[in-house]
Amino acid sequence: MFTLNCDRAHLYAHPERELTKEEQSRYDEALTQRTKGVPAQYITGHQEFWGLDLIVSPAVLIPRPETEHLIETVLPLARALKNPKIADVGTGSGAIALALAKELPNAEIHATDISPCALEIAEANAARLQLEFRTSSHHQLERSFFFHDTDLLNGLEAAAFDFVVSNPPYVGEAEEDQVQLEVGKEPYPRSPHRTPARRLPYYGNQRHDRGPRARTPAWLGRHNTDKRPAGNSARRLSPQAAFLG
Repeated sequence: MFTLNCDRAHLYAHPERELTKEEQSRYDEALTQRTKGVPAQYITGHQEFWGLDLIVSPAVLIPRPETEHLIETVLPLARALKNPKIADVGTGSGAIALALAKELPNAEIHATDISPCALEIAEANAARLQLEFRTSSHHQLERSFFFHDTDLLNGLEAAAFDFVVSNPPYVGEAEEDQVQLEVGKEPYPRSPHRTPARRLPYYGNQRHDRGPRARTPAWLGRHNTDKRPAGNSARRLSPQAAFLG
């Protein structure tokens, strides 16, 4: 369907259709990339997350289904607040931030990333999904989604957020040869925060950077390095709302 730019129903309805030379070339190139371990999402340029069709490229990590556990954990708590303020650290494609924006129309979302290329992808997704603005009580459009080219929460008042969420890279250099070939093709080994071994510097940094006060309880949910879902692994931290996938 990617090669022909049509859906499965169209193919069944037109079994007589033959590939053009251009389509055959695209198909062959896609097969070649897959045999080299390039993820299908990077070949097609799309990945579904929380019912959203997201653009992805080698500039961002591929959103994974288990990260939806983070969304499921945050939503009931955020819905208890009238206008929750949420920061998504290391937003990448914007998957987490956009899923929360979709479900929380009254929320103010801030998405940060140290990679300008990743932010371009996230901004494109927000524009495509029309989640950058909301209608105010005065029936006027107002921006409710903000992007920040920064490292973690640098330059932002961390204690002002009701929730800080993140799903940062967690595979170290020492583990690169232990993961699936497709996982090894993702960009985090070349990230500015590449982990030299099994250390996970994001988690420690986030706990110290959030500030002394906040408005809601904090939880830290960490996925295991073998990529099993976090499930109910969130645990209480301090008076600050932080969720890490």
